[in-house]
Amino acid sequence: MTRLAVLRHAPTDWNAEKRLQGRSDQPLSVAGEIQARAWRLPPALAGFRWLTSPLLRARRTAELLGVEAEVEPAVVELDFGDWEGRILDEIRAADPTGTAANEARGLDFRPPGGESPRDVQARLTPLLRRLAAEERDTTIVTHKGVIRALLSLATGWPMLDKPPVKLRWDRVHSFTLGADGAPRPDQLNLPLDTCP
Repeated sequence: MTRLAVLRHAPTDWNAEKRLQGRSDQPLSVAGEIQARAWRLPPALAGFRWLTSPLLRARRTAELLGVEAEVEPAVVELDFGDWEGRILDEIRAADPTGTAANEARGLDFRPPGGESPRDVQARLTPLLRRLAAEERDTTIVTHKGVIRALLSLATGWPMLDKPPVKLRWDRVHSFTLGADGAPRPDQLNLPLDTCP
């Protein structure tokens, strides 16, 4: 059995503004840098190998955690296409019917010119199989869209309603991988103890 832990990057200015980031390579905000510096990893992650999304906000989070992480392209954020840099409430207000219909597609939701959560799952699956075959416990610094796609794979959640578990984005989420790479939830919302 292989353990897999995932952690979302610390916040950016676009997170605070509720802008869709996707592949836009935004740096951590000043508040995000402070938050990541204060995080302390759960002892359960001791000895884990580290991977990170190629985007700056994830790589910087790993650096501030004091870990050496190898860049893994498969865990880059969902591509929001034409919606990147925009605020979802404004997108909904501009086209309520079209946006609602798109969001009602669940795993097949796709921003114009972007990718769907199902696409994210398709690029995650070979990585999960490889990690399971290597039998190396691994932590990945990644993104909200990737973690949601992983939770969907692990639980069967079709993304048509609220997730089966409310994930906190300043926590670590742990899964176990079967021999075929299939993920199962283990411990979700593990606290990142912070310095006083």
